[in-house]
Amino acid sequence: MKKITSVLLNLILCSCLAQSNLQISHPENQSKALENSKDTNNISKRLSDNQNTSSVQEKSYSQPLQTTIPAIPNSATGTTNDIPGANPLPMPTSSEPLANLNNDNYFTKYPINSFVNAEKDPLSTFSLDVDTASYTWMRKSVENNIVPNPDSVRVEEYINYFDYKYPNPENKLDINLDLSNSRVNENKILRVGIQTKKIENKDRKPAVLTFVIDVSGSMNMENRLGLVKQSLEILLKELKEDDKVGIVVFGTNARVLLEHKSISEEDEILKAINSLKPEGSTNTESGLLLGYKQAEKYFQSNSINRVILCSDGVANVGTTSPDGILEKIKKESESGITLSTIGFGMGNYNDTLMEQLANKGDGNYYYVDTLKEAEKAFRENLIGILQLLAKDAKVQVKFNPKVVSEYRLIGYENRNLKNEDFKNDLIDAGDLGIGHSSTALYELKLKDNTSKEILADVFLRYKDVDNLNSVLEISKSINLENLKTFENSSDSFKLSQLVMEYAENLRKSPYIKSDYKDISNQLSKLKDYENDSKVKELISLVNKVSSIISK
Repeated sequence: MKKITSVLLNLILCSCLAQSNLQISHPENQSKALENSKDTNNISKRLSDNQNTSSVQEKSYSQPLQTTIPAIPNSATGTTNDIPGANPLPMPTSSEPLANLNNDNYFTKYPINSFVNAEKDPLSTFSLDVDTASYTWMRKSVENNIVPNPDSVRVEEYINYFDYKYPNPENKLDINLDLSNSRVNENKILRVGIQTKKIENKDRKPAVLTFVIDVSGSMNMENRLGLVKQSLEILLKELKEDDKVGIVVFGTNARVLLEHKSISEEDEILKAINSLKPEGSTNTESGLLLGYKQAEKYFQSNSINRVILCSDGVANVGTTSPDGILEKIKKESESGITLSTIGFGMGNYNDTLMEQLANKGDGNYYYVDTLKEAEKAFRENLIGILQLLAKDAKVQVKFNPKVVSEYRLIGYENRNLKNEDFKNDLIDAGDLGIGHSSTALYELKLKDNTSKEILADVFLRYKDVDNLNSVLEISKSINLENLKTFENSSDSFKLSQLVMEYAENLRKSPYIKSDYKDISNQLSKLKDYENDSKVKELISLVNKVSSIISK
């Protein structure tokens, strides 16, 4: 009886510690808090402090590029097995309304890029990105009558959610440039679009996929573990006969649920998927390390070797900071095993961890909120998710200070690179798959009476995965003769600007401000997208945000 009472007390104490830890936003204070959580002599003081701390729903971390991600401690023994049925996080049932969940969601707050004087620094350098999770998160929030947390908005992920119909390049990659007047102020908008070559699914390399699936208590919802099962069933239908699938699951501990099987054994794979059930805490470290061990065991040269993490990202057992996990992932990525992360769930969701894991694992980060989004990820974008074409892809734009007074990269705050790192091929950057496109927008202030000379030179540098990671570089220029009015621009260019305006509004940018109804009206005029389901959905979302805000 004393042992059970002691364990219960430990659970209560650590639950209070978790609340206290998660409300500290400065990295130095977080570090101290985590150290103190291990020191039982400080428990009484921390509990006393916690009584004066108000509860918040969504947490944001104000420092950019934070490397330590707050953890949610579980019991003092590091396990929930001491008491039958005990879990470190609430276990909502599938019938619990999503909108009523406690939204303990974690985002990194990045400072918004400001204008740069082109004479002082004519170079802008950033890592490419094809992730779309931030947009999908917004959609789920708005559908639940919630305006998304501004810190959850990564503008580039909103822009990259849409298809701008760039031409299929003759070579592996190509640069597409457009220039127009801004719709909302006196400035100009430069679009830099990178498109990789498209191929048919039948022509891609064989795939060896290792799924690492979070089956902890927090995944016990239909829109989490239930949606994971449905997503994997969609994927199986798209795989080829020479593909293989293995499954690792993790709760408090990790275990191999399914040794790698070829798609010819689909029934056995489906049986394993349907057997998934929630259990224990969330030991992400254990799951990923075992997942990589399995990927190494079944590694095939001249094939796609990829680990795919399916989780809500709330690690609370083992190493919960990504640092050690990321170091392991980076080593494996260099040996040919890459990582993609697929996020599920709203409420107790860690966007920061899932994004950073994919970034360092040379993969993509998607957030799946519906079966329709699962189809988009695993059917429409399957080849791009699976087969890399370019590693460490980065762009450098050289502005002509005779023409450009100031410039601002819109978004990509967590992808900014030092100018000298453009030629440094040891620097980790973005990764592009087959058929991927990545788009960036710049807001420009031009000098008066500018000539028709070159406005900017755009350089793309990447490692060719199919050619022993040899480094290639291509470039393209644009001048003022390419300038168009917004009205005379292509619908593709208009769409990218309108999506940008919507995202800038949501994150409360001081630079771009638009009326939501006006954005919606402009989107409705895009003839080239009048039958595009994504654009139709965007119009509905913009209107709903306008309605929520006006109440």
